[in-house]
Amino acid sequence: EFPVVDMASDSSSGRKPGELYPAIEPYNHGFLTVSDIHEIYYEESGNKDGNPVIFLHGGPGAGCMPIQRRFFDPEAYRIILMDQRGSGRSRPSAELRDNTTWDLVSDLEKLREHLGVSRWVVFGGSWGSTLALIYAQTHPDSVKAIILRGIFTLRRPELLWFYQEGASFLFPDHWEEFVAPIPKVERGDLMGAFYRRLTGDNKEVQLECAKAWSGWEMRTLKLISDEAAVQSRLNDVTWALAFARIECHYFIHGGWFTDNEHVLSRMDTIRHIPGTIVQGRYDVVTPMKTAWELHKAWPEAEFHIVPDAGHSYSEQGTQSKLLEATNKYKNL
Repeated sequence: EFPVVDMASDSSSGRKPGELYPAIEPYNHGFLTVSDIHEIYYEESGNKDGNPVIFLHGGPGAGCMPIQRRFFDPEAYRIILMDQRGSGRSRPSAELRDNTTWDLVSDLEKLREHLGVSRWVVFGGSWGSTLALIYAQTHPDSVKAIILRGIFTLRRPELLWFYQEGASFLFPDHWEEFVAPIPKVERGDLMGAFYRRLTGDNKEVQLECAKAWSGWEMRTLKLISDEAAVQSRLNDVTWALAFARIECHYFIHGGWFTDNEHVLSRMDTIRHIPGTIVQGRYDVVTPMKTAWELHKAWPEAEFHIVPDAGHSYSEQGTQSKLLEATNKYKNL
């Protein structure tokens, strides 16, 4: 039922299966003005004449990192990374005005046209999987193939599991740190309580809540958490504020979708597009139920359950399956 793909050979001598490609630097980068407020950062690396692929980061609000270039064969792919509105190097940082799912879908088309790309492979994990599916449903003719990891469709039960009750049963120690900035009387609606503070005027409270919000997700990403890596991320105050503010903004507004099943109910429009779904069995951030439901709605796509992984793309089993997928589609 779950087809296994053989690892395609790649052009980097000495690279073992499941190992990331060597670190590379962009050959082009810049900013694209997409509204009166926002400029989005983008970069290109790899082969200028290669198969275009767009990497969609998570969060929303996480921004891109150099390691993400390394999921793609640099001799085969034209590797495009984009920081979504308010995220990473995009300007202004953590800005919530004119920042919705549909704005991001529009930005992707503007960037595709700006770069002269006719069709591209779309790669997205976590929130990036949501955006990849919504973008493909809106612009199916722009998409060659879809690679997804840590499936999330922004439905209310998915949000409540992680931010109200559910994941809290597995991580009561980290949950205690997460809810600490919120008075007990307001804990019946934690997303609402955080949103009021993350968008309030008190900068000290805003930062305290941003670190609590971001820390909760960072500490639950992997099957085995790396606290040093978590602290390193949280020490970047600009990143923590953008991540928490933008995530909470999108979640409070339900992604600006028309209904709770917006993503899954529209899968018939893109079932013809080649796809690969990779899901960690022990993903606590975006539990496997959603990936399973996507598999049922899109049976044509390859579906891989990684038996010893959580949510992160850097866990070895997940990383290996994602590399297999990028190798499979590199000559499309």
